[in-house]
Amino acid sequence: MVHLPPMTFTNFNLPINKAILKNNGHTVVVSFLTQQPPTISGGPLIGDYEFAQIHFHWGANNAEGSENTINNNSYPLEAHAVFFQQAYGSFQEAIEHPDGLTVLAFLFQVSDIDNENYGSITEVLPQLKEPFANTAIDDFPPLEKLIAQETSVYYFYGGSLTTPPCNEAVTWIEFTNTVPLGQKQINND
Repeated sequence: MVHLPPMTFTNFNLPINKAILKNNGHTVVVSFLTQQPPTISGGPLIGDYEFAQIHFHWGANNAEGSENTINNNSYPLEAHAVFFQQAYGSFQEAIEHPDGLTVLAFLFQVSDIDNENYGSITEVLPQLKEPFANTAIDDFPPLEKLIAQETSVYYFYGGSLTTPPCNEAVTWIEFTNTVPLGQKQINND
């Protein structure tokens, strides 16, 4: 068993004044307009990583959707919070380095109760059905409200972006604890 120092989540608790949601033709991507972006450090990471965006992967039913599995179990939805190594100055520069990015991956499980933290996102998803459509949300929830509440147990591995340009520049951190989301929210009913 490997014992790593704890990860440090900075500014994850700060409210987001405005979030921009965009259908990039593949998924929904959320970026923030904020003076103090969330950062992560510690654990398997060397240096500080700054938030770039969060996006989602979901499938046709509750038995598929997540890109990753744990113990061969797939989940209906997975969120990827993408961060870039601050030492490289930008996301574009960071993807050129093997330690340039880290992706925090969160799996979702179906809940009998809607997750109020995702209400503002699921409410605008119908506006994002067409590729390259976008919208903004004011007073977006802090990032800590969108991720698993328990983040001390995780797997990590080196890999690549899962969409073009597929650079091998990512430290993946997959959390074992899930985020609850109501069935209607997952279906976007």
